[in-house]
Amino acid sequence: MPTRPKSEFLDILTSRGFIHQVSDENGIDDLASKNGLIAYIGYDCTAPSLHVGSLISIMMLHWLQHTGNKPIVLLGGGTTRVGDPSGKDETRALRSISEIEDNKESLKQVFSRFLQFGDGKTDALMIDNADWLASLNYIEFLRDAGRHFSVNRMLTMDSVRLRLEREQELSFIEFNYMLLQAYDYVELARRLDCNLQMGGSDQWGTIVTGIDLGRRMGTHQLYGLTCPLLTTSSGAKMGKTADGAIWLNEAQLSPYDYWQFWRNTEDADVGRFMRLFTNLPLDEIARLEALGGAEINEAKKILATAATTLLHGQEAAAKAAETARLTFEKGKLATDLPTVEVPANELSAGLGILDAFVRAGLTNSNSETRRQIKGGALKVNDQSVKDDKAKLTGSDVGDDGVIKLSFGKKRHVLLRPV
Repeated sequence: MPTRPKSEFLDILTSRGFIHQVSDENGIDDLASKNGLIAYIGYDCTAPSLHVGSLISIMMLHWLQHTGNKPIVLLGGGTTRVGDPSGKDETRALRSISEIEDNKESLKQVFSRFLQFGDGKTDALMIDNADWLASLNYIEFLRDAGRHFSVNRMLTMDSVRLRLEREQELSFIEFNYMLLQAYDYVELARRLDCNLQMGGSDQWGTIVTGIDLGRRMGTHQLYGLTCPLLTTSSGAKMGKTADGAIWLNEAQLSPYDYWQFWRNTEDADVGRFMRLFTNLPLDEIARLEALGGAEINEAKKILATAATTLLHGQEAAAKAAETARLTFEKGKLATDLPTVEVPANELSAGLGILDAFVRAGLTNSNSETRRQIKGGALKVNDQSVKDDKAKLTGSDVGDDGVIKLSFGKKRHVLLRPV
């Protein structure tokens, strides 16, 4: 029987299912038991928001700080200018520096929900790798760091090997990505005494390369730890739905829609997601995941509220739960449903039903709207839409001053004339 970790940090990560690979479990456990871990995870600035697939790594930083260690959020203001080839079949489009900076500012919002930032011993730090990468002297970098990299070994990395095997182009700039990412670890070790890099299992090769580069360049002992790349029990990729990514920033996805995402968790995933994405006690989770039949739906609501509370706060989570209760259980129109404003003069002239559903974000195109109408999936004010040439007018506005659009039983948006 495996020995239980002596540190609270590794004990929590192990019991909650966070750990996939560890470079030296005893070494990490020893440092964590002395509150000596200074750990980072890197996030590239490729979009204005992270999606829920990144949440498992953010939760690792959360538990790291909770157990008396120091987390570092490394924003890739530098590496995003190059582009990570991992998991891609083609070269990423290069982003402008202004776009990267805008994304960086937007990403900062989420981390403050899960981590406490400041100047204290365990307070989190947010660092941008552009601070050292943007001013690197290429010749010096090749002499100091580049000479320690083996091209033979780099060609065996999945991010490179798979592209070459498929005869897909891999640009030289992308080939440099893993050098820069490994060098980040060395810089953080030198600047902040960082000793642990964490990330998803797809980053294992780069993490190990960083540990090796640190050894060759004379840093203290470095460690690595990865979490699994999550899929749902039915095999779907975590963080993506048929309607797009589940974003963490409120500007990209409302707290209500975020709550609904967790409420729609598959039965078999309820306990696992509670352990990973909430701070509910393990004994409470064990009780809830043992529920069967209709009772599992109550467990899903608890998961949804707990996960939404962590990201958006208790008030927003309670509001989302109440909106869902009124909408689905009481059959009432909840005015806190996601709302899209439309000019009143457009309604007076007649707003096409296809345009209305696309604007509401319930469908992605007119052709999809037509398909869903044929399938009987769309409703206006709880009445099925039969005609794809129908128009919404002022007469469709209810006593609450809105028109309710629905896609299936669980997705609703209000149109409010202004």
